[in-house]
Amino acid sequence: MTITTDQLAHLAERRAELTAQYLAPRAERPASTARGVHHVALISSDVERTVQFFQGVLGFPLIEMFENRDYVGSTHFFFDIGHGNTLAYFDLPGLDLGPYQEVLGGHHHLAISVERSTWEQLKDRLEQEKIEYAHVDGSSLYFRGPDGERLELISDPLMEMYGNPVG
Repeated sequence: MTITTDQLAHLAERRAELTAQYLAPRAERPASTARGVHHVALISSDVERTVQFFQGVLGFPLIEMFENRDYVGSTHFFFDIGHGNTLAYFDLPGLDLGPYQEVLGGHHHLAISVERSTWEQLKDRLEQEKIEYAHVDGSSLYFRGPDGERLELISDPLMEMYGNPVG
């Protein structure tokens, strides 16, 4: 599917309208009611493979593992991704789940910020492990996790995107 020049112009115009309507100047914005992301939960088809990938390849320590309270026999497990944030997975044994796919309201990708030197090391590690990635703008590596989920390692600091503050 391609987007025409007219469609692009309309999309840009609509984005400008939404920005003008909803994006208050920084000094006028209220504080968020949230404390932060407690965890992002994704589904794993193989607990050990997922642990080997996130802990072994990416260096995100496994910090907890227990039976999922919502589904008997399911393992709920967590990785430390820094600053009190966790990435959670759970398996759903006995359910015949299809492969990962992008759907409206679903997971597009998870961007995880790492120091530039770590980013370089992880880029090398992805290459050693023969994990394909796309390198974008010199700061982002996009690749797929063990179940096809889209992930990004970004060397920009938290609350910054491509050298510009977010917010």
